[in-house]
Amino acid sequence: MSDLILRYPDGDTSGARPLDPGSRYLIGSSRRCELRIQGSGISRRHAELRVDDRGAHIRVLGSRAAMEINAEPVRQAGPLAPGDEITIGDVRLRLDPGMTDAGDVELDANPGEPSGGTTEPAPSPERNPAACETRQARISPGLVRRFQEAISERLDLYRRDILQSLSTERLREEATTTAWELIEAGELVLPAESEAERVVAAVVAETVGLGPIEALMDDPAVSEIMVNGHERIYVERNGQLEKTGLCFSSAGSLASILDRIVSPLGRRLDEGSPLVDARLPDGSRVNAIIPPLALNGATVTIRRFSEQNIGLDELIGFGAINKPVADFLKLCIHRRRNLLISGGTGTGKTTVLNALSAHIGETERIVTIEDSAELRLQQDHVVALESRPANIEGSGAVPIRDLVRNALRMRPDRIIVGECRSGEALDMLQAMNTGHDGSLTTAHANSPRDALARLEVMTLMAGMDLPARAIREQIASAIDIVVQLTRFGDGSRRVTAVTEVAGMEGEQILLNDLFVFDARASDRHGAGGRHRSTGQIPAFYESLRAEGVDLDLTPFQPMPPP
Repeated sequence: MSDLILRYPDGDTSGARPLDPGSRYLIGSSRRCELRIQGSGISRRHAELRVDDRGAHIRVLGSRAAMEINAEPVRQAGPLAPGDEITIGDVRLRLDPGMTDAGDVELDANPGEPSGGTTEPAPSPERNPAACETRQARISPGLVRRFQEAISERLDLYRRDILQSLSTERLREEATTTAWELIEAGELVLPAESEAERVVAAVVAETVGLGPIEALMDDPAVSEIMVNGHERIYVERNGQLEKTGLCFSSAGSLASILDRIVSPLGRRLDEGSPLVDARLPDGSRVNAIIPPLALNGATVTIRRFSEQNIGLDELIGFGAINKPVADFLKLCIHRRRNLLISGGTGTGKTTVLNALSAHIGETERIVTIEDSAELRLQQDHVVALESRPANIEGSGAVPIRDLVRNALRMRPDRIIVGECRSGEALDMLQAMNTGHDGSLTTAHANSPRDALARLEVMTLMAGMDLPARAIREQIASAIDIVVQLTRFGDGSRRVTAVTEVAGMEGEQILLNDLFVFDARASDRHGAGGRHRSTGQIPAFYESLRAEGVDLDLTPFQPMPPP
């Protein structure tokens, strides 16, 4: 497309070399720059040239001195046009039309350098998490800490407002530039066996990123990251807990990373407010608790969510359910049954809720209510609401219960509450009993009966002095189906019961198991087993038959035990 010709004030030019579209080239006096130029006012890593399909774009990096484009002071410009002249210090570059093929841009080598003498671009850090763990473990935490302190002092990262005023990308670029400047100026000396790129990557990650856990965030097999103090990091990978070889350089470094996570959210994490729930930009849920409540140092738990949308077909492939169970649950969604998804922590309640919600019709208005937005509904007409915790002054909190009450005024066809934890259960039950059929929610419980007992307790937490029978009647009238999930010893999650709420008998809520998971064929780790029908037919099938709906009762034929 063009040649980038380097011109010194005396008019000398050098030969040009090709630039690849989609590449990044550093310009400065450092030997590590792809285009090394020297002169007055030129920083070690002065500017960056990016090439894309639209052309060449240039911007100033760490230097405070602006460059000029056609004699106009700028800090960034692009796409550059043929004939544009770039002035950096006392060096001029000009983008001229060339004889190269379309889509190519050429950049000359440094004058006086022998052919092939330019430094090759530093390879990008390896993103293999296991390799990153091994590599990071070899870097001295003391070395990382010294670099981090020097970078923080130069960039004035000790000021809290700079974290909010600069983008993450800009902070990372400036920290990288500063790290190389410290190395090249000799202010910080690397051990002979250290690789500079490796050290800089680790330092920048810990100074302006998420530190050693960045590699874990890139591993799709990691579903949970657990930091127990700055020296111990555990993960759940493929359903199994394991300790990594990663660590933070210091407790202060871990505290700085937590501050970078919560600051953009208007939250704080200190002795006055020692625990916090937050959300990363990718949707991952973060819980942090610090001393004096956490005796072993700051403890961080990051719940990650798969970028892949997992549907019922995928759950069948994983062995979480079988096809008859999946078909029945789809029918429940289509026929607007109210579903409660129950299970312990990490059993996949949100995943199943997402999979079931995919079968809600496109013509329906859906309102979702969550503490931390995790649902990923595919429909177009979705209103997503998220609760808000109290601010630094302790005011401004908007709990889920307020959102549920407000949702009733938003003309919803269906209400989906991410999880019932307290008094919002009463409002959710009332919504289900007043025309919002087909609503879904989740709750923590170990069995369907425990789930209904928990709903009863949570209803009492609303502060209403209601008799137990009245609450149970509300529950029996509102909830149609309970889907129970269990996590097994091998890390697998399965639907272990699909239970119908069949009304009241005396003071008790009647439950009929429709499908159960028979684990008698499982090994000692919980692997194996099968789903089977109990032979019970849902009561609401009678009403569907009266409406003339043709129903297949084959899935409900009882299966003999193994």
